[in-house]
Amino acid sequence: MNSSKISQRLEKQMNFIKEMDKLKSIRRRSLLINEDRAENDAEHSWHLALAAIILSEYSSEKIDLLKVMKMVIIHDIVEIDAGDTYCYDKEGLKTQEKREMEAAQKLFGMLPEDQETELFTLWREFEDKQTPEAKFAASLDRLQPILLNYSKGGIAWKKRKIKRQQVEERQNVTQEGSQDIYNYIMEVIEAAYNEGMLQ
Repeated sequence: MNSSKISQRLEKQMNFIKEMDKLKSIRRRSLLINEDRAENDAEHSWHLALAAIILSEYSSEKIDLLKVMKMVIIHDIVEIDAGDTYCYDKEGLKTQEKREMEAAQKLFGMLPEDQETELFTLWREFEDKQTPEAKFAASLDRLQPILLNYSKGGIAWKKRKIKRQQVEERQNVTQEGSQDIYNYIMEVIEAAYNEGMLQ
């Protein structure tokens, strides 16, 4: 659509928003609690944003909640082009950073320059996990699949023969972002192991 009444800025923003609909088609490995299907990236991102609102009081440091919410809403946008890399996929992890950087440059590059810079910077901050907001966002990103997997009887873990140690090793960043959430996750992992969900 090229109407003289529509600004180039608005056209770029609308095209970006339409492109983001593809996030609904990117399947993850965790199953929904109330359905027998994998969640998609859009559902995952929304769930993290809700968790940020509900659990922000447990952040290890003072955080800007709006910034955390922006981070978790956009953190998986790159998977539209790069695909979802399973956290225990050793081969996929070797190329993940390169694939996701190329996707970030392309997808955020669809936006007007100021918004491209803002979202790319937020995405990079999330990936680097150095600021209080990024650490807390990462804690939520580690928590959510554990809640889904445990609530679903460990189906996804059992199917892929995931070991307790693998799940625990991913929790270092959780401890930095929130000691309370880390403690909760460790209790869930212990229960999952005792109930035969994790090897």
